[in-house]
Amino acid sequence: MTDLLYSEEEEALRAAVRDLLTDHCAPADVIARSESATPFDRGLWKSLAEGMGLAGLLVPEDQGGQGATHREAAVVLEELGRAVAPLPYLTSAVVATEALLACDDRELSAQLASGRTIGVLAVGLHTAPGAAVETVRVENGTLHGELTGIADAAVADVLLVPADDGGLYAVTADAATITPQVALDLTRPLAAVTLAGAAGRRVGDAEPAVRRALRAAAGLLASEQLGVADWALTETVRYLKERRQFNRPVGGFQALKHRLAQLWLEVVNLRAAARAAADALASGEDTDITVAVAQAYASPVAVHATEEALQLHGGIGMTWEHPVHLYLKRAKADSIAYGTAGAHREALAELTDLQAP
Repeated sequence: MTDLLYSEEEEALRAAVRDLLTDHCAPADVIARSESATPFDRGLWKSLAEGMGLAGLLVPEDQGGQGATHREAAVVLEELGRAVAPLPYLTSAVVATEALLACDDRELSAQLASGRTIGVLAVGLHTAPGAAVETVRVENGTLHGELTGIADAAVADVLLVPADDGGLYAVTADAATITPQVALDLTRPLAAVTLAGAAGRRVGDAEPAVRRALRAAAGLLASEQLGVADWALTETVRYLKERRQFNRPVGGFQALKHRLAQLWLEVVNLRAAARAAADALASGEDTDITVAVAQAYASPVAVHATEEALQLHGGIGMTWEHPVHLYLKRAKADSIAYGTAGAHREALAELTDLQAP
């Protein structure tokens, strides 16, 4: 029987990541970075990816990685979600890495595992597993076209680009024109990638690589959403214990207790769904169904939790100085990342043969 509880090693990993983020990713720092043109914290990335070796969790040891599983990667993403850390961990250490593992490109996988190279799969952040993917043209051995909505493209060293000949090509970021796009979540910037005669190295077939990468992305995104929702619940409870009205803590009012109790139940269920998705990705059992269930449930809960946090923080929650707006924006952006909840419910209905009449 599958054990979804956190192991001692996973809890130790959580503690180490949380300590690092507590010291180097305070809410005030994230807010300040989100206001700048470069929200990416390169120093924090070096500590997390290189110093702790977490960029290579999914890469086998014989390819320069840690040889861990999606369960460990999920723990890291929970903590990154809890801190809304402006890091390309999901896009590089999970999505791009999974694509390269599917292509068996050991050289580039090892580079991403080291943390010194950041890779990004040039597929729109909104794309669900199994959905049609935009491609570029291959003409005379070079790549031409534009792809939009690419998360973290601005900080990438290498882009993995699907082409119309069915191949997935590795292109250095310097060979592309990367134009920032307006994004709701300022901690995960989007960009348009334009290729005009760029040289690329074919690393494998695009369809299976992209499908595997997006499936892992959707499954582990639920863990990031869990981190976001858990922060919102924890901080809201803490605030309502401190905030006083009519000479008593606001959290003592029955109506607010009911709202928090409902939110707690949703977050607990989200934890179970996210853990199940991470375990299914690690074991390879019932992966498609479990990932679809997790994403169908995770997005509404994360959005609800952050909306409740904003409202229950009252006036202070509406200010730019309070970090709750970062979490609401992350939850909203995540709700359409790698497929909406509705898209995953449709996929689940098809997988279980329970489609509507």
